[in-house]
Amino acid sequence: NKPEWYLTQVLMWIGNHAKFLDDKIQPILNKAGSSVNAGLEFSRALVMLILEKLATDIPCLLYDDTLFCHLVDEVLLFERELYSVHGYLSSLPSCMHILSEESCFQRWLTVEKKFALQKMDSMLSSEAAWISQYKDITDVDEMKVPDCAETFMTLLLVITDRYKNLPSASRRLQFLGLQKELVDDFRIRLTQVMKEETRASLGFRYCAILNAVNYIATVLADWADNV
Repeated sequence: NKPEWYLTQVLMWIGNHAKFLDDKIQPILNKAGSSVNAGLEFSRALVMLILEKLATDIPCLLYDDTLFCHLVDEVLLFERELYSVHGYLSSLPSCMHILSEESCFQRWLTVEKKFALQKMDSMLSSEAAWISQYKDITDVDEMKVPDCAETFMTLLLVITDRYKNLPSASRRLQFLGLQKELVDDFRIRLTQVMKEETRASLGFRYCAILNAVNYIATVLADWADNV
């Protein structure tokens, strides 16, 4: 239930050994005419240990949503730091390969959808759902975006951020399929609320729904260039 313990430990080992590997080991390899990068090789070997650990742990966590979600979150944070801080290469083995394996991946999709729908329930039932966060700042709030629409697009953005480093294009497309489902679900929810408001088509909430639709369509159009 605490994958961060061993994930953080590995990041510490990589960070603590970097100077020694660069200053002492790399020159020896260079002198011997080897093309091996000492730091990357050290990191790769430690990541292989993590892959073994994950392969053992994941089957035990598959049906505990909370623990499984926590594991995925921690693995994604680990991967981000591994690449951004320690210069790990995408061509080397990574935890995303484990998360891409069929049983684990399908579970990840299912849990992601479950929590996204829960988030949508709470954002639409919130008292502030149809109010703009920036209603008092005219130059920021040209589109008068209601809170629920902004929160929904942030939700989609966060999901993209979570799956964008998956090594397989087909896996990323499956996540895109989930996002399309969520957009359609949100559209249906907006339609249901709108039907309740048809008698007051110039009312506050009806206008907020139209603003939400306009905003979502605009943002999706902006994302169209993002492969």
